[in-house]
Amino acid sequence: MKMVCLLGSPRPKGNSSTLARRLCDRTRELGGKVQIIQLNKLTYRGCQACLACKTKADRCILKDDLAAVLEAVRGADALVLASPIYYGEVSSQLKAFIDRTFSFLAPDYVTNPRPSRLTAGKKLVFILTQGQPDDRQFDDVFPRYEYFFKWYGFTETYLIRACGVMNIGDVEAHREAILLAEETAVKVMAAG
Repeated sequence: MKMVCLLGSPRPKGNSSTLARRLCDRTRELGGKVQIIQLNKLTYRGCQACLACKTKADRCILKDDLAAVLEAVRGADALVLASPIYYGEVSSQLKAFIDRTFSFLAPDYVTNPRPSRLTAGKKLVFILTQGQPDDRQFDDVFPRYEYFFKWYGFTETYLIRACGVMNIGDVEAHREAILLAEETAVKVMAAG
């Protein structure tokens, strides 16, 4: 099992990163190979809407630090996307990556019964943390992205979410989220 974990927080020890590292540590204990990438340390641009990935190439043509990340995701069995919620949305670091995944879609993705260029059967783990304690707030984030990642062939999806965690380390008091991260690693490995 090859897992790529993208940390979307600008804080290396932030709450979403803490949950992601717990999941990754457990995955390694179970024999999985894990690559953790902190997006905030990379230099890259968002999608340029050039459509070259639909007309001239089968990949995004931008040559920046995200090119290697997109290739790593192509070769992975599982993808972990970890982000805090900022203004009701994933971080800009993660959103720019997600926009660049447009290159994973075939040119005729709208009508193609198999719209993705990726191998089907990948697993997606979404880790979201938010300072807002009301779990009804921003509960639309995961379903929106899950919809698109299913287009890409991510057939199994998991959500780990912690609400009311604002300061670094707050998530440590959310034992249920920590346990869910570890249990999710077991599920992903068992299914793979």
